[in-house]
Amino acid sequence: MSNTGKPFSQASENNKTPILACLTAAFANVDDVLEIGSGTGQHAVHFAANLPQLIWQTSDLEENHTGIRAWLEHAALENLRQPLLLDVSRRPWPQSRASAIFSANSLHIMSWQSVEQFFYGVGEVLDPAGQLCVYGPFNYDGRYTSESNARFDQWLKARDPRSGIRDFEAISKLAQAQGLSLVEDHALPANNRLLHWQLAPA
Repeated sequence: MSNTGKPFSQASENNKTPILACLTAAFANVDDVLEIGSGTGQHAVHFAANLPQLIWQTSDLEENHTGIRAWLEHAALENLRQPLLLDVSRRPWPQSRASAIFSANSLHIMSWQSVEQFFYGVGEVLDPAGQLCVYGPFNYDGRYTSESNARFDQWLKARDPRSGIRDFEAISKLAQAQGLSLVEDHALPANNRLLHWQLAPA
């Protein structure tokens, strides 16, 4: 918690600039973004401030709403929306459509069943030719990309055996099953990636 009373994530502070660079290109032709798992709210405020042409819709589980609202109230941005109560495993999602979806550091803290539900939900609400961007650590060919990711994965599984760093190939299959095609796989600092998909046109 910061001295302003708003929740604070140093990781979000560190990665917001490189993520923004990717989103600026990926979301160049969209009108609105549904953020799944807004966390502290820091990302939402930074991205909405720097992408003022977009309506940025926050969402998360209820226990995170107070912190998100604190960040939104302090920022007072006209293009930033109050958080929706969104659990990826519960249908229907509270928003029925979006021209873009963004999620950061979420897939590795969910169960695999919830990861599957995440992609099913994306397939239901994303507009034709819509954009999906997901940020976080991923394994490739069943291998960690760094020793720090290996340690992080061990920590995740000790905390919750259902969680863990996901394999890029398994994630790609879920995306493809929803009609999503990979546009770009960005390597970002601290052994993280930003995966950008586009949904097939109508």
